[in-house]
Amino acid sequence: MRLTKYILALVVFGLIQSAGFGQEANEFIEKGNKLYDEGKFGEAEVTYREAQETGADPFISGFNLGDALFKQERYEEAATAFQSLPNLTEDKEQKASAFHNLGNSFLKAEKFQESLDAYKQSLRNNPRDLETKYNYSYAKRMLQQQQEQEQQQDQDKDQDKKDEGKKDDQQKQDQQDQKQDEKKDEEQKQDQEQQKQDQEQKEEEQKEQQPKEGEISKEDAERMLDALNQDEKKIRDRLEEQKVKKGVKGNIEKDW
Repeated sequence: MRLTKYILALVVFGLIQSAGFGQEANEFIEKGNKLYDEGKFGEAEVTYREAQETGADPFISGFNLGDALFKQERYEEAATAFQSLPNLTEDKEQKASAFHNLGNSFLKAEKFQESLDAYKQSLRNNPRDLETKYNYSYAKRMLQQQQEQEQQQDQDKDQDKKDEGKKDDQQKQDQQDQKQDEKKDEEQKQDQEQQKQDQEQKEEEQKEQQPKEGEISKEDAERMLDALNQDEKKIRDRLEEQKVKKGVKGNIEKDW
């Protein structure tokens, strides 16, 4: 069995010869490993699936299939492939390797809590594995950052809601202020219109009081009438005075 393992990467199993392992299955596993080493991960995936169909060891074929999916960045599918493997073997090293790669798949999928759980299982089967310990610490830090980001996002959402509420209140206040301003403008407009009407009416009345062309004003007519009355009174007074004088002269009697 060939093992290749490195930090934040994969354990890769090579060809295993066994009595229950058919020649055709061996050929598919060998071909898949060659394609994998050449970086042809899609073709390696197809070959590992063919190995499974021809009765290859379910742990080895499933493990390498998971590796090929992982290399194609299909992390969810890779995790599905690795999840069933620990139940297929009693070998602690194989169990530890399967959980290690499962943890890597969850880590890449940003499922940090699931990644931590998988690394814990790997360390239970191989407590001295330094790479898994490192990955576990890394996943733990990523989980803390994720939780802090989510907490910050929640706080930002709450603040946005508060700001939105304040904005709505301000908009309502602005609308009320606008309505009041519009009402004041309307009242002012009505006052100006009334003042204009009053001024026009006053001017019209003054215009009516002014004499037309060829006519005398009411004041002039009143003055003329007063003058005539005064003249008439003076004439009556003179006539009355003359009448009195004439009467006195006619009534004088001689004193014999």
